[in-house]
Formats: sequence, C-alpha cells, structure tokens
Amino acid sequence: MVKIAAYLSVIALLVGCGGDSKQGSDVETSGVSESEIRIGTHTDLSGPVAIWGVGVTNGARLRFSEINEAGGVHDRQIRFIVEDTTYAVPKAISAANKLINRDGIFAMLMGLGTPANNAIMPIQFAANVPNLFPISGGRKMIMPFHKLKFTQRGTYYDEMRAAVKYFVNERQKQRVCVVYQDTDYGQEILDGVEDQVKAMGLKVVALSSHKPTETEFTAVILKLKNANCDVVMMGTIHTDTILILDAAKKIGWANVDWVGNNATYAQVVAEQESAEGYFCFTHMAKIYSDEEMSPELKAWWDRYVAMFDEEPGVPAMEGYRAADLVYEALDRAGEDLTTDGFISALESIDEYTDLFGYRVSFGPNKHGGATESVLTQVKDGRWVALEQAVSY
Repeated sequence: MVKIAAYLSVIALLVGCGGDSKQGSDVETSGVSESEIRIGTHTDLSGPVAIWGVGVTNGARLRFSEINEAGGVHDRQIRFIVEDTTYAVPKAISAANKLINRDGIFAMLMGLGTPANNAIMPIQFAANVPNLFPISGGRKMIMPFHKLKFTQRGTYYDEMRAAVKYFVNERQKQRVCVVYQDTDYGQEILDGVEDQVKAMGLKVVALSSHKPTETEFTAVILKLKNANCDVVMMGTIHTDTILILDAAKKIGWANVDWVGNNATYAQVVAEQESAEGYFCFTHMAKIYSDEEMSPELKAWWDRYVAMFDEEPGVPAMEGYRAADLVYEALDRAGEDLTTDGFISALESIDEYTDLFGYRVSFGPNKHGGATESVLTQVKDGRWVALEQAVSY
C-alpha cells in the first residue's frame, strides 16, 4: 500500500507539472500560462478618490488593449483584473486575497492608497507578488528597500523637501508654516518640511493639523496669518485644500504662497476662484485639449477619448505609463517568464522617457523611478507648469 501511494503521488506530481505553461522548469510562477499573464489591482472605482482609481485603471486598460491587439508579449495576452475597494482598507485586504489566492496574479499594479498598500504588501511579498507603481507617495512604498517594491512617482516626503528648498532659495521665503491632515499622509508632509527647514538652518514658524472630515478653517487661517507665515506647505487633499483657500480669501490674506503636492493636483482645485496662484508639486502636469500636442500624443488622446468617452487627466497618464513599463519589463524578461527574471528586467530600465516627456529609471539598488517633479501653479482656472524638473 505504501508503494502504491508513493507511485500515485509521483503520477500526481507529473500531471501537475503538465498543462499549457511555456516556462519549462519554472511551473510555479503564479499568474503565467502559455496564453496569458494575469496582473491585478486593488483600487477605488466608486469611493472618495475614484477620480484617481478610475483614471489610472483606464489608462492601464488602454495600454494593455494596445499590447494585446498587437499580439501580446511573447505570444501571451495580458489579463488585467481590477477590484473596487471604495478606498476602504478591509475591502482592499479582501480584494488582495482574492487576487493573490484565487486569481493567482503575477503582479499587483497601481494599488491605490497608502493605508491599503501598507496592509497588503506583507501578504503580497509572502506570495512573491511584486508591488508595482502604487498610487501613493508614502515612503513605505519604496522604503525600506525590498526586491518586490517599485515606484514611478516621488514620495510626499521628498516632494515637500524639494518644495521648501525651492521656495526658500528661489522665492526668498523665510517663514515656513504647515497645515496638514492628522493622518499618516499628513505626517509624511510634516516630516518632509521639518527635516528640510532644519537642514537649511530655519524652523517651522507655525503648525496646524486637522481631521480629514473638518470643514471650518477660519481659526486655522487666523493662527497662520498672525504667525506672519509667508509660505504654507499643505498636507491636504481636495476638499480641505479648497476650504482652506476659501477661508484665506474670505479674510483677505493675500501675501502668502500656498504649496501642495500631487495629492491635491486636480482640476476641481484649479477651478476654484480662491485657488488662483496656488502652487503644487506633481509628478506629471495636466494636458489640456487646446494645447499643442505631438502627433503621437494627439493619437493617444484620441484613442483614450474614443474608448472611455472622456478626456484623460494625470491619473490616465500615470496608468498608461505604468502599463507600458510593465510591458517593457515583460518583453525584456523573455519567453521563459519568472518573477526573478521580471525583476531583473525592470531593474535594467535605466533610461526611459514616456509618451508625455517624463523620465524614470531603475537599477538593482534603485527601485524608485522618479527623481524630480514639476512645479505648477493655478492661473485662470488652469494648471500651468513653471519648472519642468525640480529635483529631490
């Protein structure tokens, strides 16, 4: 009986090693078969930051559809599996477990939100699933170094350090203040500002924190104004940014610069009358339909509008680039695709310029692709790029 059981076990093992995989001996690579590569994402399609979730997802879908229509990558189609989390961490964890354990994805692409990524990454890494280009500027997306972590945007911390340096050196600001959400995200902003002013021999003149749900900011504005702030670094998102700028305008406080980061970079902010003159550091600048475009960029724009019946924004640009970087790494990794081979291929992308003119580069010890941001300002209801490359 023991010999028979052993024999059956061997047969089962041999059968299990069969199937349609192209990988030869590497049959254990999750998410890869002879015909497809499965890529997953947890994102917000119907919650408070759906403007980002929908945009990046659509951008990636456009690029993957182009790749698949052209024959795929090494004769494999890319299957993009999207789970809506409504920006809720428990739903994100549930979605990640489904993607990893039921769908058996090869990689997680553009998971949305700092808290969700922080909760999910240990699950991913235990399953050897790379975390590619998360929609978050949190430092834990890239630090500490991990072979399965890759980003294509700067961190909030680095952006705010660059912002302080720029506004002190280039605009001669001396009284730096901070207003920020009392969250992990807001703490990233505060840390970046405090570390940079200290390095420059200055100090933060005044601070003010608030809950994400707060709506009354008159007292906050008066506190900062009475401290004679000449630049305020903002750890805010869309709604609180608008409410703070509205409050400043109502009391007539004009001789101050307000500076945000990519979390606040949205057209809904630019359209507010109180946002005129507002500054923002972002990894990509918005394109407007009446701007001059290269033939390649105009063709991309038209394809996106035809597919989704809306104009693309920065999220769509980021999603498209992320999908293209995945394709580039898959192509370099070759037909016998493994996770290690894919990681090595991604690390070999050291000179890459996307369709929109932005550069990213990686290396064996460099998994953060971006080293610079764009300084933009609201002028007449539009975002205008002032400096194309402000380095961290």
